[in-house]
Amino acid sequence: MNTFTRKIKTAWLIATAFCLTFTSCAHPQSSADSLTPSFSQSQSIEDCSDCDSSIESEDSSSSTEEDGITEEQAYAEQIMDQAYNLNTGDYLPNTYQLSGTVSYIDIDYTAKKGVCLYFDIDEPQAREMYCYQLKGDGADLIDSGSYITVSGRIKNYKGMIEFEKPTLISYQLENGQGSPDQSNDPYKNISKTEFYKDYKPAESNEDAYYRSLHGFMSGELTVPNQAPTLSAYRPKQGSAYIRNDDTIYEEDGNAYVVTDVYGNEAFTVYRAGAYITLEEVAAYVYAFGTYPKNYTTSKNTDPDDSIWDEYLRLNHTAFSGNTSQYPYEPELPNISGCGGTLRYYEMDIGTTGTDCDPSYPADIYNDGNSITRGAARIVYGKTDLDKDGVFEAGEWHVFYTYNHYNDFQEYLNYAGGWGEKFGNITGGGSISSKYDYNPTDYVPIHFGDLPTQGTRAIFQRYFTR
Repeated sequence: MNTFTRKIKTAWLIATAFCLTFTSCAHPQSSADSLTPSFSQSQSIEDCSDCDSSIESEDSSSSTEEDGITEEQAYAEQIMDQAYNLNTGDYLPNTYQLSGTVSYIDIDYTAKKGVCLYFDIDEPQAREMYCYQLKGDGADLIDSGSYITVSGRIKNYKGMIEFEKPTLISYQLENGQGSPDQSNDPYKNISKTEFYKDYKPAESNEDAYYRSLHGFMSGELTVPNQAPTLSAYRPKQGSAYIRNDDTIYEEDGNAYVVTDVYGNEAFTVYRAGAYITLEEVAAYVYAFGTYPKNYTTSKNTDPDDSIWDEYLRLNHTAFSGNTSQYPYEPELPNISGCGGTLRYYEMDIGTTGTDCDPSYPADIYNDGNSITRGAARIVYGKTDLDKDGVFEAGEWHVFYTYNHYNDFQEYLNYAGGWGEKFGNITGGGSISSKYDYNPTDYVPIHFGDLPTQGTRAIFQRYFTR
């Protein structure tokens, strides 16, 4: 069911509910004011010792018991009654916490705006709620059939009853995977100084998850140089560099193993982790199609306002690649900004400058107090164009530019695997010039097998396919 159809359905349900309940009642907002704060409101998320659990009348309590409805379901029903009586543009007065089963991921909006979905609330009528821009660890894992608990403000947005920018409190996927138990958090009483004193990268996704709760890193801490470190051997098929077609996932898809060119294990990135090196960030984006936990979509966040301090990285925004507006930029494969169908996004890499653009001096990206964004970016396109649930080679590209979109190199999915550079400086043009430009064309790659010399590659190719 598409978004428009669902909006029509939701609006019809609201109108029906309103007609059935309308007498000479007061404005729905005043009715909502009478809700007693309980476990479903923000005040009680951390401490429910003072929650009012007697929200139903004596009659409704006995009915609940007879019908097998839990107290939580009865309260959720009360919230949904109020929500479905809201006028367009109105909010319920508090922040509420509700649970339910995801019925549909709003794919188009998720690609553009962040995680957006519909879920059926765990209440007797199982009414539908929309989540707009769901945030929180695990939000990118959610799929149809997942059971989630979210918190946020509830409003009527043009006939749609929705949580506006809610926070994911917990989740349970259909495969049984869920939020780790925070009572097992090994870092809750560890200071930043103590954590980094004898630092080692994370060794599991759960370890990465607990680290990220406190703004602790999961990957290597070395700030990358501007140019990528290239593998001494980068195999080709004919004249085209090979992009490794092996994707080695572990831990129910939450760990991505990166090999060297021979198939020997090089490092692993975890979905719940935080990373700053070019190799790890590129692998993370390639594996999970989004940004590590220490990134923010903002371009202006102050490190002092973030738990990540000097490891905070900025910017995750749409990249148009409009070569009419920026003629010095090379055209990326099938990019929407030039009439194609593949949507691209960009994100910062915290290098120390660029050697060919005086506009970007070699300053420290983040010194813990302020950020100088520099000229280096990961630019990637990852869109399931045929909506078959599988990303084919033409729907999936990760590039690196360290001279502000003048030149690019494609990530080849192995340690030190970067393709041939192409673009404006490569073609002899002047840096970022709209008058003296000569961008060379994208250099195609071959999507296929790497040499099978390493034990990891041999096992992967002959025993798991």
